[in-house]
Amino acid sequence: MPKNISEKKFSKADKYVLDEEVAKIVNISIALEMPLLLKGEPGTGKTMLAHAIAENLDMPLIVLNVKSSMKLVEALYQYDTLTRLNDSRFGDSKRDVSNIEEYIKMGKIGQAFTAEKRTVLLIDEIDKADTDFQDDMLDVLDQMEFDIIETDKTVGADNRPVIIITSNSKKDLSDPFLGRCNFHHIAFPDPKMMRKIINVHFSDISSDLAENAISAFYNVREVDSLEKKPATRELINWIRALQTDPDFKTKKLAKGNIPYLGVLLKKSQDYAMVQNNLNRRRLF
Repeated sequence: MPKNISEKKFSKADKYVLDEEVAKIVNISIALEMPLLLKGEPGTGKTMLAHAIAENLDMPLIVLNVKSSMKLVEALYQYDTLTRLNDSRFGDSKRDVSNIEEYIKMGKIGQAFTAEKRTVLLIDEIDKADTDFQDDMLDVLDQMEFDIIETDKTVGADNRPVIIITSNSKKDLSDPFLGRCNFHHIAFPDPKMMRKIINVHFSDISSDLAENAISAFYNVREVDSLEKKPATRELINWIRALQTDPDFKTKKLAKGNIPYLGVLLKKSQDYAMVQNNLNRRRLF
């Protein structure tokens, strides 16, 4: 059985603007030993929350980036048959070819289970995986153990990881999956919260630049039919670009001139649509 969890509670992070509700659901999930499922559109800070938890609780962060073609066993362990075959053919390895365990490498979940110190396990974009992957994965996380078929051994968790699962809501998750997680929806920051976020990243930013940049940013997001709306990371990078340009004047934003639009928008059709609206002065 995994060791008892620490009593230390998640409370803050240097680069993450935390609201009380999020802190509560994180700590409740840790206390109940349940995975926390975070939903929300890209750029709402789901992944960054896992980084903030690891930082604040002083735990290593292990990230499993889920792919659509991924099989659960890849997240648990890999058996390196090719290396074993080469070792047996050429005989110049220090490994014992007859010992299969020397060719077993832990996947991300396996690493979290076998880590000497308790970890935060981030399972990122679970909605990319199929239903079988999702449900089988939660079976493993419930039991805190899995079997290695090749060696007929069971790997149990030395320390129960703090489990954060994210979803961009691109595909529905199964009812059994949802029933076995705590859930929190992270809404996109409103302008007031975004100002707090910007202040964290730019401690010396002028009020004039911050207010005009945030206003222009939300005006861009409100353009109809954007395929990929700019997220918080785009706003941060855009402000960096504006500050880097020695010729930039904040009054340009107030007049509806948005330089470096390509930093905010990553799709050609979105860029053209917003640029067209800007040219026709519909944005302001």
